[in-house]
Amino acid sequence: MSRRPEPAQDQDPVREHLSPARALEIDPLIEDPATRIVVCCGSGGVGKTTTAAALGLRAAERGRKVVVLTIDPARRLAQSMGIDTLDNTPRRVKGIDDSASGELHAMMLDMKRTFDEIVEAHADPERAAAILGNPFYQSLSAGFAGTQEYMAMEKLGQLRSRDEWDLIVVDTPPSRSALDFLDAPKRLGSFLDGKLIRVLLAPAKVGGRAGMKFLNVGMSMMTGALGKVLGGQLLRDVQTFVAAMDSMFGGFRTRADATYKLLQAPGTAFLVVAAPERDALREAAYFVERLAAEDMPLAGLVLNRVHGSGAGRLSAERALAAAENLEESRIVDQPDGKAGLRNSPDTYGSSESPARNVTDGGSPATEDAGDAAPEDEPTTADGGRSVERLTAGLLRLHAERMQLLERERRTRDRFTALHPEVAMAEVAALPGDVHDLAGLRDIGERLAAGRAELSGTP
Repeated sequence: MSRRPEPAQDQDPVREHLSPARALEIDPLIEDPATRIVVCCGSGGVGKTTTAAALGLRAAERGRKVVVLTIDPARRLAQSMGIDTLDNTPRRVKGIDDSASGELHAMMLDMKRTFDEIVEAHADPERAAAILGNPFYQSLSAGFAGTQEYMAMEKLGQLRSRDEWDLIVVDTPPSRSALDFLDAPKRLGSFLDGKLIRVLLAPAKVGGRAGMKFLNVGMSMMTGALGKVLGGQLLRDVQTFVAAMDSMFGGFRTRADATYKLLQAPGTAFLVVAAPERDALREAAYFVERLAAEDMPLAGLVLNRVHGSGAGRLSAERALAAAENLEESRIVDQPDGKAGLRNSPDTYGSSESPARNVTDGGSPATEDAGDAAPEDEPTTADGGRSVERLTAGLLRLHAERMQLLERERRTRDRFTALHPEVAMAEVAALPGDVHDLAGLRDIGERLAAGRAELSGTP
């Protein structure tokens, strides 16, 4: 039977490079002066924050003035960059290689503070104070659905309008769905400039008891039991808020549209971040399709936390077979000299020890030597069995790793079959969390290498 030819000795399938058509070239992207915004997006828990920070660090150490905007409340970015805390103001990161005259700054979105800044910038001091102190506004600015995503886009627009940064790297909010990042700004903008607000605004313009009566009817229709439970105080808070915000409502929609166009501009690049898992890549596929439908520039996909192996030529099947052989040998094999004697018909059922053979003269042959042998044999035999057990265990662990690699490869290949046009970079899973600049630098190097961690890449 013919055997499959062995791969060349200098080719490791686990370390082969991605084909040029599909390799995501990170350095040309972040070094290009035309690239002004990089948006890292994807579902939650796939490493967007780390990817964004690593890209920012790599761009800064190549001479660009970079700010990384994170919306991650876990504050991992601050810790990895050696900053005590991040807030709504960009903070310069120390300790980077600035030989190329680059700078790295980082900030974490303060959702409520950003909303407050919008109010303060677009209302006179008296009206701004009334809005900021309004209970309904405080609830809206702190936790209304979509507010975080909307404020992230507001902050991005503010940073870009200053023209102070060569590159802005955005770490998108941890959402249930990656699509929320695109939908939420429009939803909140529509709410603040939509029919609901116009209905609530009418009583304030009418004034008097007729206006309050109209407001009560409108709120009752729209909020149902909520208005009845909370009573007139909620209605008065809403009326006061709407009256104070009247002059600002149109600005929300205008800025939302302007930021949306900014995301579509040639200077923006989207990087979809995913893990080599079915759900994460399914979400990535949806997001890729949505970006295409919205005419937003997709740079490629970062496949994060990919597993590899330095012994890729040893398949899972061969490793399991070898482990089974070792384990079966422990059942039937015995230390030298004992297996044959134990199975010999001459000694079966005999109470006489075969080790004490009698010479022609009737005396035990080399009795001292016979006594010494059993003392040495158990040590050697037990040591051999321990090595076999350890080897079999390692082979089974390797088989599990190779099976994991195969699942990840199949999952990745399903994505590439659906979207062959999407460039990709693979980043190996690390044994621990990234917690300093050295770790971020390592991630950046892996991103730029364009190396396939998974075997089977065409």
